[in-house]
Amino acid sequence: MPVNSLTAGRRDDQQSEGTRPRSAADEVRTLPDLLRDGLDIVFIGINPGLYSARRGHYFARPANRFWPSFSRSLLSAAARRALGVSTLGPEHDAALLDHGFGFTDVVKRPTANAARLEPGELAAGVPALLAKLAAHAPRLACFHGVTGYRPFARLAFGRAAPAIHLGPQADAIGPTRLFVVPNPSPANPLSRPPEQTRWYDRLADFLNIDAR
Repeated sequence: MPVNSLTAGRRDDQQSEGTRPRSAADEVRTLPDLLRDGLDIVFIGINPGLYSARRGHYFARPANRFWPSFSRSLLSAAARRALGVSTLGPEHDAALLDHGFGFTDVVKRPTANAARLEPGELAAGVPALLAKLAAHAPRLACFHGVTGYRPFARLAFGRAAPAIHLGPQADAIGPTRLFVVPNPSPANPLSRPPEQTRWYDRLADFLNIDAR
């Protein structure tokens, strides 16, 4: 099938597969949850992209703004110093567990992009995410974008959330505060690297994390 404007974002994922129909052999294993007790922040994505899932790391697509923006922030300063690097990348995701950062998603099924999720799939992923947050009780759960946070808030608190906004949320899950930052996907025109970095700086300020 020819690639049209709606599927242009899938080109990188299709280069090695040609245009043959999808089969069971094309199914991609999801990214593992990077979670443990005692974390400062768990970053929560909508769902893994195929590119990231195939490479086994969060936010692995080079155009994604997470790693460059996070690397420039005060939030990552102590981890960068401890790891002896000036710039963090996808290969550091698991190592960041030792420095207070974890990763998971609302939905664990990888897709070419979030628009490929089935209707209701985000809502169906919320109970498992709630259980993970309750089990590990991080200080803060940081959702990347309101698309993932909206169904979470609706199901977690039994009501439609008031006007959802970026920044700290009024609700919490036990001891875990909730925070929403822009989605760092290059498909999000409202998120530019400098502004994305400022949001991670705000997270550091919110949790009183300095560059120690």
